Amino acid sequence: MPILTEIKKQPMSFTLPVVGAFGAFAGIFVGTANGSTFLGILIGFALLAALAYVALEVLGTEREKQAKWGIIGLLVVLGVLLGGLPGLVLGGLFGWFFGWLVYWVGMGRYRAPLPPYLTGGQVLWHYSFRVLCGAIFVFLITPILVVMPLSFNAEDFFTFTPEMLRFDPEGYSLKHYRDFFTSSEWQQALRNSVIIAPVATLLSVSFGTLAAIGLSSEHVPFRRAIMAILISPMIVPLIISAAGMYFFYSRIGLQGTFAGVILAHAALGIPFVIITVTATLVGFDRSLTRASANLGADPVRTFFKIQMPLILPGVISGGLFAFITSFDEVVIVLFVGSANQQTLPWQMFTGLREQISPTILAVATILVAISIALLTTVELLRRRSEKMRGLSPG
Repeated sequence: MPILTEIKKQPMSFTLPVVGAFGAFAGIFVGTANGSTFLGILIGFALLAALAYVALEVLGTEREKQAKWGIIGLLVVLGVLLGGLPGLVLGGLFGWFFGWLVYWVGMGRYRAPLPPYLTGGQVLWHYSFRVLCGAIFVFLITPILVVMPLSFNAEDFFTFTPEMLRFDPEGYSLKHYRDFFTSSEWQQALRNSVIIAPVATLLSVSFGTLAAIGLSSEHVPFRRAIMAILISPMIVPLIISAAGMYFFYSRIGLQGTFAGVILAHAALGIPFVIITVTATLVGFDRSLTRASANLGADPVRTFFKIQMPLILPGVISGGLFAFITSFDEVVIVLFVGSANQQTLPWQMFTGLREQISPTILAVATILVAISIALLTTVELLRRRSEKMRGLSPG
């Protein structure tokens, strides 16, 4: 990281309140867990301010490493006294963070990557904005992270047991994963999802790619209106789309069939393909297709040999989004499908409504892992597409 501003030691009148405020914030959680929030705030503020004073004034930067290890050790001991093994882990994490924070604030290292002309208020906003974004991210990701350890619960509960909180191996088990892989109902639901989602994705990619290519041409009349209609499944409330599909499919004999569910999921996935492929076509050089035509290639050969390789990252990205949409969808299949087309999300919904099966947690963890893998693939393809179009270096 380049150093734009020379760093210098900050006065204690600035460092101690800032570091103490972080300690008070951590003290809210520690104090609440031990029955006194206000006392936790006071102790957290005083403890971190005192540690910052000792680290910066007594030990200094010459013994920075020893100071950081000392903070880690002290907070680990306090964590063990207050919370046992979980407290040890949290104390180690808090110690690592606060050891870094004391010198980052006290030595003015927070100014190093920022331009020297920024005012104090601008520096405060620079880091406050990042903290706010991080807090929003934590708020969004915490419900997902909570599900994962709960799926290893040895009991049939939807809450953390005392054994789990103590990190007792007896509190953890793979029983819910075994139930998923040995239950005929769950395996049938998995097979249905594995059949429906790929076929729906194939249809979404085929129709969505052709639609995006056609609508990217300026000669298509009413193309904005057509685009709005094609992406309307993303805008219209899903319950309305599901009800409309139910009444329409029941009239033409598709309600309660695999074909009906597949077509319904394909309709939901097409907008994602259209949007991603259209975005990829923005940087597409159309002179390449004209050159191919001038050399005698027919439109089909031009598409597969010239156009498709260049827009392939966008096509695959749209297909992955369509697959995730189909694999995780439950409302449409409740309206359009029947018991024979029961998918994983449908089975999870039934488990929550009727029998409160903890196997849902194991299935949810598996689906989260699949979604993370697919979204990671989407991001890698996006970067590859930008490189191919010359929008990013490397």
